[in-house]
Amino acid sequence: MARPGYGKRSVPDQGPCTARTFAHLPSREASVAAHIDRLPEGAAMDIKTLAKEIAAYGQQAVASALKAISAAGHLRRVRERLDGERTQWVQRTYFSRTPRSDAWWGQFLSGDSPAEASSVPPPPVHPPERTAAYTALAGLARTDPRMTLSAAECTALEPLAAEWLARGVPVPHLLHVLTDRLPDPVHAPGALARKRLTDKMPPEPEPQPTRIMECTGCGIPGRPEALPGGLCRTCRHEHREAETAAVDTHVRAHVARLRTLARTAR
Repeated sequence: MARPGYGKRSVPDQGPCTARTFAHLPSREASVAAHIDRLPEGAAMDIKTLAKEIAAYGQQAVASALKAISAAGHLRRVRERLDGERTQWVQRTYFSRTPRSDAWWGQFLSGDSPAEASSVPPPPVHPPERTAAYTALAGLARTDPRMTLSAAECTALEPLAAEWLARGVPVPHLLHVLTDRLPDPVHAPGALARKRLTDKMPPEPEPQPTRIMECTGCGIPGRPEALPGGLCRTCRHEHREAETAAVDTHVRAHVARLRTLARTAR
């Protein structure tokens, strides 16, 4: 298993592996793709490791093959935010035995992270008797006795307070909003709390992506539509040049063989 990094992740709904699965790829790319297909989930996918495992090719050859495999729709590298984490990201490589279109990859990568299978059933989790929102409302009296709320008022206002906390507002700030510059006396603390919770509701936070695609060649991040074939503009150009050079080499070799045959015939 790989350390957090380019660990292999297989996408769902793949076709069966047959002798013709990677026949549409050049021989080197087909060999590298077949090796990746055989790797277990979580296996290291960095170029150095793959080059060690595939003795026939060096790191440069493996890097070029990965670009071609990505362009053919089998592979995407992404930065992915860990479940339950706001700041911790890892880099992962998603692989599909079945070639996928850019549109398919874009839709797949815009969804939530795939659930990790676990053989150990989770222990039962008992919800707390009171939520953080209810506890904050019930504690208003300790901040300012004029805002003492009954149990019924705390229950009625709990959804509003919970929405504040869900939008990233810390409890001390919530208490400050509910007790700042109070009239004296406060005749209806429940009604006043409801008005402030409603009128001063903070805006919803901007949604954060769970995955950011990276160029298979150089690792530069970008939106899926900016990385067709999983490659940035520079790497696409390099890939096309490499393909053109390979074709030219093949043509020159073929012409040389024809000349040799002609001389032999004469």
